[in-house]
Amino acid sequence: MNQIALAQSFAAMHRPGQPLILYNAWDAGSARAIAKAGARAIATGSWSLAAAQGYADGQQMPLEFALQILARMTRSVKLPVSFDFEAGFASRPGDLATNTERVIAAGAVGVNFEDRVIGEQGLLPLPEQVARLTTLRKAAEATGVPLFINARSDVFFQGSAPEDHPSLVQEALTRARAYGDAGADGLFLPGLVTPDLIGEICAATSLPVNIMQTGKAPEHARLAGLGVARISHGPAPWIMAMAELTRAAEAALTL
Repeated sequence: MNQIALAQSFAAMHRPGQPLILYNAWDAGSARAIAKAGARAIATGSWSLAAAQGYADGQQMPLEFALQILARMTRSVKLPVSFDFEAGFASRPGDLATNTERVIAAGAVGVNFEDRVIGEQGLLPLPEQVARLTTLRKAAEATGVPLFINARSDVFFQGSAPEDHPSLVQEALTRARAYGDAGADGLFLPGLVTPDLIGEICAATSLPVNIMQTGKAPEHARLAGLGVARISHGPAPWIMAMAELTRAAEAALTL
């Protein structure tokens, strides 16, 4: 399929109750291994992609380097590939638009785009993030590729405990509505693990909801029953792979 067809196929995979499961990759080799396992799509995770190259998360890896890896991934698998765009690696609208075009040129059909202040605590003010999402959407439309924008909100991922999350639901829903109006296609809520709250948000928003599975969220079947449309795994696959590599190396290095 060409890139437009891949983008359309990827969007159609987001079905509440029948979630798209993404086991996040960090390079072409891991993407191929995950594809071989029967994955329907591939997604990067910023933490693991950066860590695999010796960088810290939070846009510390140069975008040019990340795009080289992304391009190798999109050329190495015949599946839709979504890129963890973090906050777009830009503060100015013009630069954000250019970076969006570059991500699409590298072959991506989807992005995660987050609202946290990179390198600091807290979220961007809602009007500012809405303007940034609008810029991203317009830039994508200009390319002709229907980029799937997964709007990540860190409302539940700023160090709060699950018992505090009920008081944050309204803010999450307010942002979800605004992000959808600005052109977002999905809603990603890392840190949200409480079943009742997941179900409440899935029922209250028209956007397909993405929950990150780190071992603390409900199992996949339960998430499906709550109306989740996408399950991702963040840095967990890379962490597990590196731990296994260390164990294997320890065994190999023992006389």
